[in-house]
Amino acid sequence: MLHSFAALAVTPQLDTGTTAWLLISAALVLLMAPGLAFFYGGMVRSTSVLNMMMMVFGALAVVTVVWVLVGYSIAFGDDLGLGLVGDPTQYLGFAGMLADDPAAAYPVTIFAIFQGLFAVITVALIAGAIADRTKFGTWLLFAGLWTVLVYAPVAHWIFDFSAGDHVGGWMANSLMAKDFAGGTAVEINSGAAGLAVALVLGKRIGFGRDPMRPHNLTLTMIGAGLLWFGWFGFNAGSALAANNLAAIVFVNTLLAGCTGLLAWLLVEKLRDGHATSFGAASGVVAGLVAITPACGFVTPIGAMLVGITAGAICSLAIGLKYKLGYDDSLDVVGVHLVGGLVGTIIIGLLASKAVTDVDGLFYGGGVDQLGRQLVAAGATFAFSFIATALLAIALEKTIGFRVHEDDEASGVDLVLHAETAYDLHASTGGARPHVGHGSGTLLP
Repeated sequence: MLHSFAALAVTPQLDTGTTAWLLISAALVLLMAPGLAFFYGGMVRSTSVLNMMMMVFGALAVVTVVWVLVGYSIAFGDDLGLGLVGDPTQYLGFAGMLADDPAAAYPVTIFAIFQGLFAVITVALIAGAIADRTKFGTWLLFAGLWTVLVYAPVAHWIFDFSAGDHVGGWMANSLMAKDFAGGTAVEINSGAAGLAVALVLGKRIGFGRDPMRPHNLTLTMIGAGLLWFGWFGFNAGSALAANNLAAIVFVNTLLAGCTGLLAWLLVEKLRDGHATSFGAASGVVAGLVAITPACGFVTPIGAMLVGITAGAICSLAIGLKYKLGYDDSLDVVGVHLVGGLVGTIIIGLLASKAVTDVDGLFYGGGVDQLGRQLVAAGATFAFSFIATALLAIALEKTIGFRVHEDDEASGVDLVLHAETAYDLHASTGGARPHVGHGSGTLLP
């Protein structure tokens, strides 16, 4: 009898609905990695599609391990001073996080790995800026170091809110900038890093002279669809509950993807005379990128305006690489940096108290929040660009970051991975490489 009363006295407060939603959201964010692999894989030439996919899957493996070991602690550990970085030893290897907390709505481990998958996507996005010319081993090392040195600190700035004795990052708590699901930590961060590492590695052989068209737009469209599906976990999961806010975010995410697609196609039609599948896929992603920071602060009408603005501006911005002379292979800068800036800054214009606790300029809130958003966007860009450039230069000068030009000309799939994505030659068709030529034939 005593045992029964004791059990009632410590009845767990675990919200199974919220916990289930976070588990599903984390799985949706994980799906974005293979989605991105398809999206990027279709956009590169046929001689480097496997390398592109391997860079994304490699980032998934490395960043997840690094995040559990030390990344989460840097991002969400107690602040070491000025809101810049969390204590890297506090949650080392998820230490102290495994015990059941009867007062928590959901286990902290699912929140931690949900955030870790944000880091995975952020790092994987950078791969698109340096396609066709990157050493795979150096890329894996870069992915781990960048997570610790760049992503985790920025995540601490914007995602770690102070509570009780815990002190979080400066953007969230002192600056009070708004970023619902990663306009600064994910989009601007990956775009600025992509620009930095693309400048360090230099242009691909033949950039601006030879055609470098996507080799398989079917893969790209499949990838865009998977990314869109996973993005609902990314954004709506960031509500950290299965509630009204998550529903609003879900609707806003859908609308921004749709209007981003339409705006991009309209610009293409007016500019080039054609509405392309490549433009449709890119427009969806541009709208999703821009709504990521704003999805929890704008109305559905605001979300449509965010998608239209991002689709139009990003479709124009991707041409900057030819005018300015940097080789951002798969338009990470044009879509994620520019789209992230649009989404982060537009919060200061379109935020509404119908959804959140602050009004933007167009809703009578003045320029106060707009100024905060500009500071957050500028600080993230500056830190990410400089830190990434220094890291990339260090790797290039020591172990080498870019493949030899002969290997680049031959195609990185065959040189780096001893594989090709497509075997269209009758002489090798049906062979099983681990057993030998002709092994597909049944033996007597």
